[in-house]
Amino acid sequence: MPLAALDVAQALIEAYNDADWRRLEDLLAPDCLYDEVATGSRSTGAREIAAHWQGWKRAMPDATGTVTGALDCGGTAVVEVIWEGTFTGPWATPEGEVEPTGKHQTTRACIVSTVQHGKVKQCRQYFDSMALMAQLGLLAAPAAA
Repeated sequence: MPLAALDVAQALIEAYNDADWRRLEDLLAPDCLYDEVATGSRSTGAREIAAHWQGWKRAMPDATGTVTGALDCGGTAVVEVIWEGTFTGPWATPEGEVEPTGKHQTTRACIVSTVQHGKVKQCRQYFDSMALMAQLGLLAAPAAA
């Protein structure tokens, strides 16, 4: 019997935390669509999505996600996650590679996963990219009032 949507969504976070890319791929439908709304990045297919998540782990090898809230809506699961990690590895972006700053970040996110037959069919992740970039030392801090 396939896993419930919420179990699958939480298992994705566990697979990321463990850097278990095979398990992560196994949780995704072959034609899954991943939409990282905060960065505008979209990936299609289990391998491409796993590679995208590996890029985050390469930039922050100690990064982990902690599920702080969850909602199961039948075939759709919504999980609130706190991502934490230290930017110690190179980060490949569409504009080129960004060198690590050694700064730590804590970012709240929300992931909405549509699950069919025990596999993620579509996944959208929302987080505050400006706050993330500021924490990583990639944006100037706003001027004090």
